[in-house]
Order: sequence, then C-alpha cells, then structure tokens
Amino acid sequence: NFLNSTFTETKSSREKEIRPEVMVHSKIAKALKIKNGQIVKLGNRQGEVRIHAKIFDGVNRNVLVVESLWPNNAFIDGRGINVLTSADFVPPNGGAAFHDTAVWLRVE
Repeated sequence: NFLNSTFTETKSSREKEIRPEVMVHSKIAKALKIKNGQIVKLGNRQGEVRIHAKIFDGVNRNVLVVESLWPNNAFIDGRGINVLTSADFVPPNGGAAFHDTAVWLRVE
C-alpha cells in the first residue's frame, strides 16, 4: 500500500498498513524470546528506534527488514527508521547505505 514514501500520508494506506514493523526470522525471535507484535529496539552507533516485531520466515535468519519509509510520527518515539542510517560514503563509489545498515536487536 506504500511505494517508498509515496502514500504514507494517505488515510486508507495507513489504515491498511497499520504501523511500522520489523520482520524477524522465527529462529531469532525464539532465541530472543520475542513474540509477534512485541515492541523491540533496533539500534547502532547512529541511534535507536523502538518498533513492533513481526515474526516472518521470509527473511534470512540474520536479516531484519523494515518495509517502506513511514513518517517519523508513525514510530513509537517519533524517530523514524532513518535514525539508523549514516551519511558516510560507502564503497566502491560513495553514496549512502540506505538498504544495508548494520543494527542490533534487543527486547524492550
């Protein structure tokens, strides 16, 4: 219902998507005792974001996915997912690493 940040402000799209969620593989969720819908914390040296977990085996075991680009105010603390990204250039030719950012996952 979202296309990147397009339609994130429309009422019908937000009602269908409900809230930002992080997809977590069931084996990781089990090891960390995370339940579906539970609030977890993602973070790195850039910052931290609290978000609801969605148990989903369609991701690689050690990969977390937060789909789309929800506005900041849709997140629990009003800080969006881009809090975790850096403006540092990445190899081989620079640019920003929006889709490949290392984070930790903790139970709230």
